[in-house]
Amino acid sequence: MVLPKIFFQALVLPEIIFLTLLIIIIIVIFARAAIKRVYEYERLVVFRLGKYLGEKGPGLVVIIPFIDTVKKVDLRERFIQVTKQTCITKDNAPVDIDFLIYYRVLNASDSVLRVQQFEGAAVGIGTTTLRAVIGDILLDEVLAKRETINQILRSKLDEVTARWGVKITNVEIREIIPPKQVQDAMILQMSAERNRRALITEADGKKTAAITIAEGEKQAAILRAEGEKQATILRAEGERQAAILRAEGFALALDTIFKVAKQIDTNTLTLQYFEALKALAQSPATKFIFPMEFTSLIAPVQEFVRRSTQANK
Repeated sequence: MVLPKIFFQALVLPEIIFLTLLIIIIIVIFARAAIKRVYEYERLVVFRLGKYLGEKGPGLVVIIPFIDTVKKVDLRERFIQVTKQTCITKDNAPVDIDFLIYYRVLNASDSVLRVQQFEGAAVGIGTTTLRAVIGDILLDEVLAKRETINQILRSKLDEVTARWGVKITNVEIREIIPPKQVQDAMILQMSAERNRRALITEADGKKTAAITIAEGEKQAAILRAEGEKQATILRAEGERQAAILRAEGFALALDTIFKVAKQIDTNTLTLQYFEALKALAQSPATKFIFPMEFTSLIAPVQEFVRRSTQANK
């Protein structure tokens, strides 16, 4: 009896272990399917038997496996790259334009329930809107008003995507490629513009140099005139001081002569006149001019001769 019992236990024990392991595996699979980890930037749109149940997250979210289905939606800002699109401008010039669409999901439920594939729909609306916008603008304006085109595209796209719970944050045109003929014309125009600016800059430089030279000459002339003025003033001042000194010297000389003349007697003065007459007699001149005082000077001599003659008699 003991042997059959041991034999029975040997047969049953592996089955029990297998069933236990199977149950554990089923529980792990069930738990893994039932528990979802949702990040802060994500939301889960839950459907139960195909019916919309609501949004869940972030954190750990528990659902019923095989009954509930979920759609994970990323709430971070993302971008869509739209490849080059050929558009015709208002003046019938073809241009190739590629751009980026930046968007962010505001309502996860609407982004799942109201549109099947948002990115594809956004690209389609963006390309058609771009062609419509470019078709109303001339080529020169397309090249010059890129920011305006970005704003128009963002506004048009945002009007459509608002019902999908998506916000278009920005639209950026990356590249605008005009036809080759237009590019060649733009290069020639740019070269001519640069040459014109170079000529203007050169003319401005010459004008500035001429103004600087004229200003320098003006300042030099002013300085020269100022120097001549100061020199004239100094010369006049020197001449005035010299004249004063000469006058003072002449006055001192006259005063000295006057003082000496007062001390000279009549005889000495007479002898001086005779010496002057002697000098005149030795000169080659044939005419002599005597001062009126000469007769008064001879008077003492005549008196002296008269007295000498009377004494001899």
